Amino acid sequence: MRERRKIIELWQRGDAAVLVTLVRVEGSSYRRVGARVLIAENGDSAGSISGGCLEAEVVRKAQWLVRNGAVVERYSTLFDDTAEIPYGLGCGGTVDLLLEPAGTAEFEAVIQAMRDSLGGFRREIVTHLPERGVVLTRTVLDPNGTVLFASKLSSDAEVFTEWLETSQKLFVLGAGDDAQPMVQMAALLGWSVIVADGRAQMARAERFPEAEYVVCADSASQLKISASDAVVIMSHSYEQDRAWLAEVLPASPRYLGLLGARHRSALLISEAAARLGWSVQRVCDGLFAPVGMDLGGDGAEAIALATVAEIRACCENKLGISRRMSAAMVAELVEAGGAERYVHPCPL
Repeated sequence: MRERRKIIELWQRGDAAVLVTLVRVEGSSYRRVGARVLIAENGDSAGSISGGCLEAEVVRKAQWLVRNGAVVERYSTLFDDTAEIPYGLGCGGTVDLLLEPAGTAEFEAVIQAMRDSLGGFRREIVTHLPERGVVLTRTVLDPNGTVLFASKLSSDAEVFTEWLETSQKLFVLGAGDDAQPMVQMAALLGWSVIVADGRAQMARAERFPEAEYVVCADSASQLKISASDAVVIMSHSYEQDRAWLAEVLPASPRYLGLLGARHRSALLISEAAARLGWSVQRVCDGLFAPVGMDLGGDGAEAIALATVAEIRACCENKLGISRRMSAAMVAELVEAGGAERYVHPCPL
């Protein structure tokens, strides 16, 4: 997603020349189908279609290759100097690249679809590839099947279909210093990051330049958290975390993590369950606490890495074993004492 943002940034300069898309792979490839690189007239580029081995060759020839319109070019990534397909590089397969010139209606349609996806709107792109004498044509649809763009279709052409997913949205509830590396790492992945805190002196945009926005908010209802979002509660204020947790749980975000010691988390879980009228186990099932994978290390950066990794795995349905609390564990920890040690009375 960060790559997509960089492509749009380069396009906004106004000197885009060629868009290259990885449309087919045989064998192994560093990048998945759908990877893109945009090339400017002066040779600048954004994005990638390999581990860096093909880019220089493609950038060098791209504008010449599309002199007569869009084409599909095949490249070998095998170590074989005698291969008929250029250009042996040792990645272990062959890739087909669609190269299309900027300035066409089809080019503008895919750029607009990329911009839409960055704005939170999924788009389906159906491209009829320019092969065997067929010219490139394209259709762009929304998730309901509504056609947003369509050029004249070529029925005999091979079709490349892809979905442009929206960027993962991460709400970081708590604007302490340890939230800064969390925001930075999530932004590196191209996620849309929103930071919120009820303390105005901490919820300042200049402290989180990578965030999409920073808001001073006392209630999660102000944030419009949805089931597709990820949320990390980490304000270090017991009262604020207690309010956040009870408000966010009913939204059932795809990931909800709670930073803090097990005893503190157990107390927050028990209070949230009581406030919502839920069982403790139901709260535990919707929560990652302690937050983050057990990767070892300590400090804000290590916690951020472990948490961002866990969110990524959760969203990709590749989650292994995470450290999560059970109702029995909560009951045992609550027995150890109340929340007095975490609640600080307001000064008179």
